Amino acid sequence: MIIGERVRLRAMEKEDLPVFVRWFNDPEVRCHLDMIVPLSMGQEEKWYADMLSRLPEEQPLCIEIEQNGTWHHIGNLGLMNFNHHDRSAELGISIGEKSFWSKGYGTDAIRLLVNYGFNALNLNRIYLRVFETNPRGKRCYEKVGFSEDGRLREARYLKGKYVDVFIMSILKREWNNEKNGGNK
Repeated sequence: MIIGERVRLRAMEKEDLPVFVRWFNDPEVRCHLDMIVPLSMGQEEKWYADMLSRLPEEQPLCIEIEQNGTWHHIGNLGLMNFNHHDRSAELGISIGEKSFWSKGYGTDAIRLLVNYGFNALNLNRIYLRVFETNPRGKRCYEKVGFSEDGRLREARYLKGKYVDVFIMSILKREWNNEKNGGNK
């Protein structure tokens, strides 16, 4: 487990799959992800079995928050598309429980994972993709320290129109500089 101030990250379990299916079948949740069509339990079970064959650092984690002494699963995040030569990976996140949107939990979870990626996995660069239709997500990434690298123009077809996709990243030296108040 990776424990932060407001959230903790834990390994996924097979028992989590029905929650994922519920989240990813919600169009409001799915519209910010690379998922186009609804998801069946069978598809999610196949994904889970395939995911278990990946290296541990490439397996997504569950985001949990504590309320009244009980831990609640509110989303997932992980690092993927590792390039071990360049020491980079892509970050993906979804807060599936909409009642916890815009409360800072995603930001805290990303900070935990970025710190883990740089300091435990020795990554040099962590990047992500965010649709222009997700300004809340873009602000969250900027708060953590991600900078915009570029824009893929009309790279995503969403709700009947083409939208741009921003590529954002953070480097290990930037993360260390930000954590130390700009002293490095």
